Amino acid sequence: MNKYGAEFFGTFWLVLGGCGSAVLAAAFPDVGIGLLGVSLAFGLTVLTMAFAIGHISGCHLNPAVSVGLWAGGRFPAKELLPYIAAQVAGGIAAGGILYFIASGQPGFEVSAGFASNGYGAHSPGGYNLLAALVTEVVMTMMFLLVILGATDKRAPQGFAPIAIGLCLTLIHLISIPVTNTSVNPARSTGVAVFAGGWAVAQLWLFWVAPLVGALLGAAVYRLIGRDLSTAP
Repeated sequence: MNKYGAEFFGTFWLVLGGCGSAVLAAAFPDVGIGLLGVSLAFGLTVLTMAFAIGHISGCHLNPAVSVGLWAGGRFPAKELLPYIAAQVAGGIAAGGILYFIASGQPGFEVSAGFASNGYGAHSPGGYNLLAALVTEVVMTMMFLLVILGATDKRAPQGFAPIAIGLCLTLIHLISIPVTNTSVNPARSTGVAVFAGGWAVAQLWLFWVAPLVGALLGAAVYRLIGRDLSTAP
């Protein structure tokens, strides 16, 4: 059970830290952290948790990562559903804490988005469904490629959390204007259930696209990362 608890609290930290920075600090008058700060916050949640719980659960914090690691031959199928359940539960718990904190400010309106992911009228930059779909698939694919490569036994040891955290930061720098950046169904679900309405209606995309991207990332790494020295 330790690993499921680790995934719960790790995903809790990712959503509270990443989405919390967007909701509470991004546009704070005069000294807000902006998109750069939000991007860094998401990367730091993964970096810190990778060192904290990586030795317990592997620090997936993301259903797409778990699926991608399974497709890449690094994770057993029997663990998929428990991991995903723990991740989604952690994301929703963090969304609840964030909602409680944010609603303590006069004038708070959850309808403003609550860091939810969206497309069309709910994309920060007004990007359409197809642009959002391609963005989420490609960004998740690259995320899995970095994860699988950085955790390969042939890679330099001990540096994977840094590479993975910086990769997530870069992904956010690229794609926040398009979808508010998901690449993680648990992150999307954790805030969408509190935002309700359009956020829940559009949530399907932020499950489908990251999962497809994760499978593609695993397939690409299996192709380019095969150890030819041990191949028959």
